[in-house]
Amino acid sequence: MSEKKIGFIGAGNMATAMIKGILLNHAKETQDLCVFDPDEEKRSAMAELGVSSAENGADLVAKSDIIILAVKPQVYDIVLEQISPAVTDEKIFVTIAAGISIGYVRKGIGHDCPMVRVMPNTPLLLGKGATALCRSENISDEDFSEIYNIFALSGEAVILPEDQMNAIIAVNGSSPAYVYLFAKAMTDYAVSVGIDRDTALRLVCKTFEGSAEMLRSGTDTPEQLIEKVCSKGGTTIEAMKILEEKKVPEIISEAMAACTRRAEELGK
Repeated sequence: MSEKKIGFIGAGNMATAMIKGILLNHAKETQDLCVFDPDEEKRSAMAELGVSSAENGADLVAKSDIIILAVKPQVYDIVLEQISPAVTDEKIFVTIAAGISIGYVRKGIGHDCPMVRVMPNTPLLLGKGATALCRSENISDEDFSEIYNIFALSGEAVILPEDQMNAIIAVNGSSPAYVYLFAKAMTDYAVSVGIDRDTALRLVCKTFEGSAEMLRSGTDTPEQLIEKVCSKGGTTIEAMKILEEKKVPEIISEAMAACTRRAEELGK
């Protein structure tokens, strides 16, 4: 465990999930963490975890070795301008916002600091996150490993080149919403034919969980697994015919492409 102190600008759901994961896995002690958020209620929630708050963003940067920017992409310009006077070349920055590149942050703070760009997702809140990371050319292996482990301890983490970071948002960052939409549609149908909503949702959730495990096992490809469920002349194949006729695979691909385009817009 390094002696570097970690500061969070923003104390929303993702920052809270990361902090809880760090403390639960004993990656850091509370005295090694600090947050700044203008929302008093969020600061109070951090205090309940034993994590102190900085007076402002610049104060947090001054107190921290690793600074995690856990704010919405729409406010990055304001935040970077506010903290830039406190930035020095040895500070390490982590950006977790969609579309915000390493170059974007460096331009905003006026320094070529070591950096990690991260795309996590909300299941990180349950220790079931799926996170993609890329590193700048000047971050040490030790520092990158420490940041990587923050996410790997709370789920799956993979390393990608930065030119794939906008596209990966559609794969793991935004994709929980697709799953929830599918679950809602399935549950709504169950209710429409008289099945209790809670009962249906329990079955849907367990189906997703079991299907994910079968995919993870690597024994069969997604195409092979579909074929195994679709018995000739059976019920599933009739459902799949409708999904194919409605071009659901193409719709999903189109939606993911729109997600990527928006990420590129946010980073300009």
